[in-house]
Amino acid sequence: MQHTLIRCLGMARISLMRLQPRPTVAASGGQEAGSISKPTQPVSRSFASLPQEQDKKEQNARESLNRLPRLMDFPEIVWPSALNSLKNWITIQFIIRPYFDSEFQLKDFIYGAKQALQVVSSKLMGGDLDSLDNLVSPEAIAELRPVIQKLSMTQRRQLEIKESDIYLSFPYQVGIMFDDANDKLQKRFVEITMVFHVMRGLSEMRERGEEIPWNMGTLPEYQDKVFICNYRFVKEFTAGHQSDWTVNVANQFRAIDLINETI
Repeated sequence: MQHTLIRCLGMARISLMRLQPRPTVAASGGQEAGSISKPTQPVSRSFASLPQEQDKKEQNARESLNRLPRLMDFPEIVWPSALNSLKNWITIQFIIRPYFDSEFQLKDFIYGAKQALQVVSSKLMGGDLDSLDNLVSPEAIAELRPVIQKLSMTQRRQLEIKESDIYLSFPYQVGIMFDDANDKLQKRFVEITMVFHVMRGLSEMRERGEEIPWNMGTLPEYQDKVFICNYRFVKEFTAGHQSDWTVNVANQFRAIDLINETI
């Protein structure tokens, strides 16, 4: 989606440049050849354009206020990687299930990750980070807190995600980590980075029987409703010290904002 929009915008700019009138070159009439002739009428830089420019500046200012800042210092992930998907399958089938958790099922994990996204995003919207102690790591809460506190109410309302509004979810990366700090006990962790594509109001659309446009990311009426969430989950699998899944990265952003940053 991102590359397609950028390419379309580039072609539109080239077309506009070709359509712009070029200054006339006078080869006679008392002027040297190659000199630009003066317009017979004053250039119409009308004051009517000033309100339009002012409106555009005000619109940009409003969009800037509504834009979500980066919640955490983590690179934005939008689409899956074919290489990572192969590595993820190998890691799950040949490492996690035989040596960590024989009952691990990716579909069950994704189901639980969606529920965690709904709970955590709701708490972030309300600024209730103290109630996330068992769901989000202390390091992540410490990084999120100052950002959440500075958000306006309009920005906070964008954070809440309904599970029923998720239309695409996939694990971007599955990793195994070892901690040898303790000579007597080697700690083992599994870390899974999830990506969720969300469209606000999707559940209501489905209830009305409306079809989801395949190119909704490029349509202006949907651009403010499409969000992408990057959540990373970690769980300890050390013998005798297993833990529950905990979120150690929580990033949410609008797809259109990411596209505008790259133009």
